[in-house]
Amino acid sequence: MTASQTPDLQEHDYWVPALQRGLRILEMFGSQQRTLSSNDIAAALGVSLSSIYRILFTLSEMGYLRKLDRNTYELGPQVISNGFSYLASRDIVDVTMPFLNTLRDKTSLSCHLSVREHTESVYLYRAFAAQRLSVNIPVGTRIPCHCTAMGRVLLSELPSQTLDQLYQSVRLDDYPPPAPKSLPELAQLLAEDRERGWVLHRSDYSTAIATAVRDHTGQIVAAINLSGPEAVLDRDAVRSQCLQLLLDTAAAISAQLGCSPGCAAKALHPRR
Repeated sequence: MTASQTPDLQEHDYWVPALQRGLRILEMFGSQQRTLSSNDIAAALGVSLSSIYRILFTLSEMGYLRKLDRNTYELGPQVISNGFSYLASRDIVDVTMPFLNTLRDKTSLSCHLSVREHTESVYLYRAFAAQRLSVNIPVGTRIPCHCTAMGRVLLSELPSQTLDQLYQSVRLDDYPPPAPKSLPELAQLLAEDRERGWVLHRSDYSTAIATAVRDHTGQIVAAINLSGPEAVLDRDAVRSQCLQLLLDTAAAISAQLGCSPGCAAKALHPRR
């Protein structure tokens, strides 16, 4: 959007063109565009160099831009410090809650949010589907990660050394199928989960599909799922539709936590 493309806004009594240009300049930077020259910025805004000189100077002095040489800039530490500290301060339950409620309403299936503590998946929120046949896991429940879809998602991108350390004193053969019985079996499952981008788990006449929620660094910080009767999710068309809604929801939550389109792409377009 150039200055000439916002005539209605510019005519508004409260419109501040200099502020609009300053914010547009900050929006130009991203993972694919880490540096920009003043000429690039002026061209993108459709204005002259002289008209943005004072804006670039102000942003640089305040730490929102860093001048690399005579006319080249990158984002400054103030953008990173302020932006990430805000994102990190947001409670993941508060961010996730409206998205899971909407997902439940669209699918009529229960939805849950969990995080990992050591080798356990801890349930932080549930959007309960009020129907006769539904999966209802209370908030605060702890389940071994290797036994659930969300738990496997939470383990899926751990380095092999970290996984080995986590499970060096944990017996896996005490759990009923379909849980893996050994660390090598678990590691193989996680490699497949990581490649796929989501996990489907069946147990006790119910089925759960889970995927990851990512923060601004692209790291997995939580998992969400859809869960319901096996008779419902066993149908290919229904399962495919629910999976896509789940992936879209995870990408939207991740975006709220600062995950860029690049890191959200993995959740949006996993291997089917």
